[in-house]
Amino acid sequence: MILSRSGYLIREGFRSIKTHAFMSFASVTIIMACLIIMGSVTLLSFNIDAMIQSLEDRNEVVAFVDEELTPDQAEALRPAVEAVPNVQEVFFMTREEAMDIFMGKYDAALMEGIDATVFRHRFIIHLNDIAQMAQTKSALENVEGIAKVKAHLEYASAFVTLRNIFTVVALVLTIILVLVSVFIMSNTIKLTTFGRREEIAIMKMVGATNSFIRLPFVVEGLVLGLLGGGLAFLVEWGLYTVLVRRVTGAVVGSVITETLLSFIPFSAIALPLLAAFLAIGIFVGVFGGVNAIRNYLKV
Repeated sequence: MILSRSGYLIREGFRSIKTHAFMSFASVTIIMACLIIMGSVTLLSFNIDAMIQSLEDRNEVVAFVDEELTPDQAEALRPAVEAVPNVQEVFFMTREEAMDIFMGKYDAALMEGIDATVFRHRFIIHLNDIAQMAQTKSALENVEGIAKVKAHLEYASAFVTLRNIFTVVALVLTIILVLVSVFIMSNTIKLTTFGRREEIAIMKMVGATNSFIRLPFVVEGLVLGLLGGGLAFLVEWGLYTVLVRRVTGAVVGSVITETLLSFIPFSAIALPLLAAFLAIGIFVGVFGGVNAIRNYLKV
């Protein structure tokens, strides 16, 4: 008996979608639009954060070794350098390697007479957190055998400020979009039930329970939410793929592409994004469906 009644109510939910096709289409469209906007902001946030992280990784600290040390003595300082807090990776470079890199950047004829003694052995150091670059620089200067440390503190400060500002802006914008989207989608679903208020009142008057009346709307909201979330994911996938292809194609081969425009592959975020779209779609659909008929049940 219970299964039979539940099956009837579920069928009623699907039938209602077909009967009110236009409003169902409007609900799905609104859900899609709102999810696409939220998804686009989220993807933009992830990519800009990844680009900033990429720039941070390229901001190196160079520790120059005392001139009197031999290559073996200089490289023996590696454990002490690696032991400094906030140091992530350490690469040793001899003065000969440094000269080769320097010569490769300039015309060899202009550098005639320059030999490797002009350069110093050095360590190229990557940090875990560039916000602590100043403290790390001071700690490296205290390592015995390190004569000088070169660190772009002004760039590090700029990166940290940029990251903090963007994090706050993205968070505030996402919260606003979520609230606006829930409001719009909930009111759209309310409009779909406005024309059925008399039907609900009649069912209430003949003795139907609130749960009996509510279940078809829950099913309808669930289906519309799943449909809107799934379609929004497919549209977001297509838009992201096309946009990334066009942007990278427009700047292919340039320095910008190699150092800044490193987009996150959609496959890396596809499953979390799909789960989020479906979850939000279901929540809004079911919440909107139940909330929309709440006042009509008070008969």
